[in-house]
Amino acid sequence: MTAFVIGQMQIHSRDWMEEYFAKIPTVVSDHKGKFLVRGGDPSLLEGEDPLPDAAFVIQFPDREHAQQFWNSDDFQTLAVLRRSGSRLNAILVDKLG
Repeated sequence: MTAFVIGQMQIHSRDWMEEYFAKIPTVVSDHKGKFLVRGGDPSLLEGEDPLPDAAFVIQFPDREHAQQFWNSDDFQTLAVLRRSGSRLNAILVDKLG
């Protein structure tokens, strides 16, 4: 069943962004993932939490591919770089049957 990684990012510095965003599309596609939203220009519809600076949705064929992507050495190396200047909340969800 199709699965999605959905994330919201707060950016504190931009030093990491050029390298990260140059490499992340290849790492996602190597794991059969596809960005459906990247950046996303978030707008608040409801709630009191602060808006993220960026949001993303990545589609994978299934949870196994999504988890393999997330746990891969290539992604975790980029995640360390990303954490140097941002904070991320990410969840994994399944597509409706």
